[in-house]
Parts: sequence; structure tokens; C-alpha cells
Amino acid sequence: MMPDRVRVRAMMPPGHVRTPAYLRGKTGIIERPLGRFGNPEELAYGRRDDTRELYRVRFTMAEVWGDAAERPTDTIDAEIFAHWLVPAKD
Repeated sequence: MMPDRVRVRAMMPPGHVRTPAYLRGKTGIIERPLGRFGNPEELAYGRRDDTRELYRVRFTMAEVWGDAAERPTDTIDAEIFAHWLVPAKD
């Protein structure tokens, strides 16, 4: 299982990508694991893919939008596959 605090990788690969660009490089907290699912980044091209862990990750508006956040403590949740997540450094 992933640590509680994670950072979304800031990579920008070409092709079918399900991780929102506005969350890449941002830090959030694992809200809960969702189980194992096929990776849509591979399945979109007809490639067989082993299942991967999917997590619901919670971000504050301050983390996502910085000073532009109208309500900095509000949150947004996103479902992100484990290969996009790394442990956050405090």
C-alpha cells in the first residue's frame, strides 16, 4: 500500500492518459485504496495489461490552485493509478 501522503508524478507522456494534468506534481493524501483494475493507458491501445492498484487521492484547493483558490481548504478527490504516485517528502 502507498504511504498516506503522495505526490503525483509530473510526467507528460503522449497518448491516452487518465491522470489530470492539473494534478501532476501536486501532493495529496490517500483517501482510500479502490482495488486492482486494468490500466486504461494500455487498454486504450488494445494492449493486455495486468491489473494495477487504483487509489482515491484527496487534494486541497490550496495545493491544486495555490493563491488563486477561492476556498483553500475545500478538497477535490481523484482516482489515480499507483504508477503515477510516489511518496511525498515532508
